[in-house]
Amino acid sequence: MDYSVEEPSVKRQKSVFGEAMESVIVAVLLAVLIRLFVIEPFYIPSGSMEPTLREHDRIIVSKLNYRVKEPQRGDIVVFKYPLDTKRNFVKRLIAKGGETVAIKNSKLYINGEQVPENYLPKGLRFADFGPVTVPPNSYFMMGDNRNNSDDSRVWGFLPRDLIVGKALFIYWPPPRVSLAG
Repeated sequence: MDYSVEEPSVKRQKSVFGEAMESVIVAVLLAVLIRLFVIEPFYIPSGSMEPTLREHDRIIVSKLNYRVKEPQRGDIVVFKYPLDTKRNFVKRLIAKGGETVAIKNSKLYINGEQVPENYLPKGLRFADFGPVTVPPNSYFMMGDNRNNSDDSRVWGFLPRDLIVGKALFIYWPPPRVSLAG
């Protein structure tokens, strides 16, 4: 007969500190993944999209939208500036690959048809441009503040692979909280 005594099993319990650290690590990892692949905040440094987006507005951008569907005319898009991809720009998508863009008498024409631009201030006057045809897998981008916007009229077409995402809404300052665009 064996009369040995076994130690009762002792479950290791995590300390409060250990649990807190695990929670913090998981939260940081989720935040990084969400920012890399889902949504990201951006700051508007200039007035090139006024009146839609104002200088100092902060917006949330979806990085998923354009993985699922193609950008559409009228979308407000954040992208890497083609002449310096370390910088981000935000402009409105005006035309897609294969479309011809022209501006005559401050009116936008795509493939010869006038396109209404209800987001522009009434009475805004800006220079004639084009016609130019957008190459495949590229876009023609313009700021809503047409007289003060460094856009496709200056630096050319935006390649598809430089798109970061679609502007969803303005979250700062509080009086301006609204959908973007």
